[in-house]
Amino acid sequence: MITGPRTPAQLEDLLKGASLTLDDATLDRIDEIVPPGTNLYHPDGAWRPRSLTDPAQRRRPLPERAASA
Repeated sequence: MITGPRTPAQLEDLLKGASLTLDDATLDRIDEIVPPGTNLYHPDGAWRPRSLTDPAQRRRPLPERAASA
């Protein structure tokens, strides 16, 4: 799939950022968040938030559940 702007206004907004240059501190911070070489690609193409892939993220702590009160 190829993604991109769908309207001339979106294209204009994207082109404004084409000349943006990131300094070393910003690039270092990006590397801390997503280290170089990290593969974020999922073969089926679907991004999955942690709240869906990690059961602990989907559930409230036991004492906070209505049925246990």
